[in-house]
Formats: sequence, structure tokens, C-alpha cells
Amino acid sequence: MVQKVLWWVILLAPVATVGLLGNAVATYGWDALGSLGTFTVAIYLGLALVMFGVYPVLLRLNGLSVKQFFSGARPALSLAFVSRSSVGTMPVTESVTEKNLGVPRAYASFAVPLGATTKMDGCASIYPAIAAIFVAQFFGLDLSVTDYVLIAFVSVIGSAATAGVTGATVMLTLTLSTLGLPLEGVGLLLAIDPIPDMGRTATNVAGQAPGADPLVAKREGILDLEAYNARRTGAAWREDAPSEALVTAS
Repeated sequence: MVQKVLWWVILLAPVATVGLLGNAVATYGWDALGSLGTFTVAIYLGLALVMFGVYPVLLRLNGLSVKQFFSGARPALSLAFVSRSSVGTMPVTESVTEKNLGVPRAYASFAVPLGATTKMDGCASIYPAIAAIFVAQFFGLDLSVTDYVLIAFVSVIGSAATAGVTGATVMLTLTLSTLGLPLEGVGLLLAIDPIPDMGRTATNVAGQAPGADPLVAKREGILDLEAYNARRTGAAWREDAPSEALVTAS
């Protein structure tokens, strides 16, 4: 029932976005669109820095191929990008973690749900931090060094307490409230939320099970390196993967 409601939210989100965008233009004028465009670019630059900078460095430090990681995790990352839901992507995430990245099922079945609820690098760390700075600048408010420290602290703590569903309104509201910034900024940013939310969710999923599980499994000596380094054929899972993996993912 929860998944059905979630998919209805995803389907109706574009209609709501159009209404919010119209409201933002009516309230703040057409100039707001340029500022929101700049904000979106900044969000994607931050997400790219984490996904293609931080994650590859961690993989290389543990002796794992970056190319094999992204090719193996591709099905989960693609679904996360279009669905905008870490929870909705979880069955596929578990399948690619086990079948493509060589993580034992006993560990993957525990780590994937845990990561889907406590590892939100995009929605709870990067996005609220940049959004808070944007809101302050948009309303002409100055931030002190203490404010920036608070932004970093709230973002890091909040990344472990954000639900894996569409949107990041709760975390954004918490960050703005902590800094005493206008909550009107929430409504302004909601007008374009689906656009950065796609990248945020993909970054979340990349840093959850596929990103963290192989590292832990490698350190514990339980990672199937042959499966991790296996040649990718373009299929969602390895051809020799048991058929029940496909049932789980569906």
C-alpha cells in the first residue's frame, strides 16, 4: 500500500511542479527563474563532485575498479534517477549489489534497507546546505561563520534521518528553521524540486548499498571479486545470476 501511494506521488509530481512554478513566477517575478536555474546547476555540480570524485577515490583506495562499480550499479542508478525514490529502487539496488558487485546476500539483505534510510548524501547533505545558502542570498541575508558551521552540522546529522521517498522538504525546512531563514524559500525551491531530485536520488543510491557494501565486504574478506570484476554484457544482471534475483527485483 505504501509503495502504491508512493508511485501516485511520483506520477502526480509533474502536475504539482507546474503549479508551484507558476506560483513562484507570480510571487517573485520572472527573474526568479534565472536564480533557480543557477541554483539547479550548483546542485548538480555538488552531486557530480561527490559521485564522480569522492566515491571513485574511496573505491580506488580499497583496490576496486571504478568502471566495474558504475557498470554494475547502472540499473539501480538509472531507476533511482527516473523514479526519484531510494525506497522504490531498493529491490533493484539489492539485486545489483549481490549479482553484479559480488556482495554476499546475507550482508546485502541487511545493508541495502539500512542504507536506504540512513545514507542520503544528495537529499540530506548536499541539497539542504546549498539550498540554505541560496535562500539567504535570494532574500538578501548575510550568513556568519557560525551559520556555515551549523549548515554543515545539520546536513551531516540529517543525512542519517531522512526518509528514502521523493523530495527533501523535511530536511530543507529543518535546515532553514535552524538558521532562522525564511521558510518561504521552501515554496520557492519546490517549484523546481523534481529536477534536482533526480540527481539527488541517484547520488543517494550510489552512496548507499552499491557504494558502501563492496568496500565493507572487501575489508571483511567476503567480497566475490570474480563477480565484481566480471565482464558486463549490457544486461541488468550477470547472465549466470540465479533466476530468483530477477523475481526479487520485480
